Amino acid sequence: MPVELTDARSATSKPIHPVTKGRLDEAGLAAAALAWAKANDFSGQPGRVLVVPDADGAVAGALFGVPEKDNGFARLATGALARDLPEGDWHFAATIANPTQAAVGLLLGGYRFTRYAGKPGNALRIVAPDGADGARARRIAEAVFLTRDLVNTPTNDLGPAALEQAARALARKHGASIETIVGDDLLARNFPMIHAVGRASTDAPRLIDMQWGPPDAPRVTLVGKGVCFDTGGLDIKPSSGMLLMKKDMGGAANVLGLADMVMAAGLAVRLRVLIPAVENSIAGNAFRPGDVLKSRKGPTVEIGNTDAEGRLVLADALALADEEAPELMIDMATLTGAARVAVGPDIAPFYTGDDGLAAEIASAAAQAGDPVWRLPLWAPYDEKLASKVADMNNVTSDGFAGSITAALFLQRFVEKAKAWSHFDIFAWNPAPRAHGPAGGEAQAIRALEHLLTARYGS
Repeated sequence: MPVELTDARSATSKPIHPVTKGRLDEAGLAAAALAWAKANDFSGQPGRVLVVPDADGAVAGALFGVPEKDNGFARLATGALARDLPEGDWHFAATIANPTQAAVGLLLGGYRFTRYAGKPGNALRIVAPDGADGARARRIAEAVFLTRDLVNTPTNDLGPAALEQAARALARKHGASIETIVGDDLLARNFPMIHAVGRASTDAPRLIDMQWGPPDAPRVTLVGKGVCFDTGGLDIKPSSGMLLMKKDMGGAANVLGLADMVMAAGLAVRLRVLIPAVENSIAGNAFRPGDVLKSRKGPTVEIGNTDAEGRLVLADALALADEEAPELMIDMATLTGAARVAVGPDIAPFYTGDDGLAAEIASAAAQAGDPVWRLPLWAPYDEKLASKVADMNNVTSDGFAGSITAALFLQRFVEKAKAWSHFDIFAWNPAPRAHGPAGGEAQAIRALEHLLTARYGS
């Protein structure tokens, strides 16, 4: 990792002094450091880092402004240290709240995507804050880096076949089994909507199925939308709408990241990961507006818009997952622009009909500094999915409540699972944050790791 989280302080380690805004005089600083801070107008502004020199001008330490409020991404504000500290060894000179999340923030802030250009950040070795679970922080950061790398990689290097290879690498890492169903075999195995969405691409559609853990353990199933690029199909997007469509497999990237956390922690679950991996392309055999597709579950779907393809591939995968009635089923998808209009890029909206699960998710999100917000499965809107020629349409005609109606569409394919939640994520940072640069992002999986660890950890 770009930032190394160590367990012991070296002889050359320099101190990081946490400072609360307005309480600089209480930080226990030497007179020279206090004068330097005041000369640089440092008063503990949340997230600000100020390097302090010694009498010879060399680096003596650093000051870090502790966030005033514990909300949003505040627990990860330590990521600014990974960005702003000079290279070398460091340690905290005082205790810091939420030490494990502070350690996660340190590690996440050091991420850089350098596959094609750019340089890694400064080489930093930072002693884990007192009370931090360093091993857990490292597991989480490694999984988030996997997610970010996958989302950031363009489709010419990460189409459906390459996404399968990434899943196979993760399976090898943890000793999981993996199977894929590719191309026309999808029809033979009854996954007609995955096939229809992906058949126009030269990179064949596929369903990735990874399994790990004891067969008799509680079944936890993760389903991720793996649309590696989305042109919109015959309902083609404008060019501006395609600029970020390499991230339309962000749901798949996030469930792979979450699976990495679960397996690395050795949680007591029977984990299953299902990823319908496709490219929504345009060719003579592309599916069309007005087509009627039969789903794996049986109901027929009229295609009102080929740019609402993610819910189609998810529906077939959810139907498969539902057949074994898992204890918990979670799907993640970059599904609708309506979700971004509703809650913006920072928050991951989620849906569930289980109030107990919703409370668990909200609590875990607050503790992990991983914002989520529950939106309603408003049953009266379900009728908006009506079709005159099929059992349902894949879109509504009025344009309202797009994220809710997409969730209601998916809910039709979940019947036997004991609990289910759908996350309509963005998987992207539009601007840099303390805990990560602009680009691909893991959303809600740190919260879900917290929930699953509380349920199934030792």
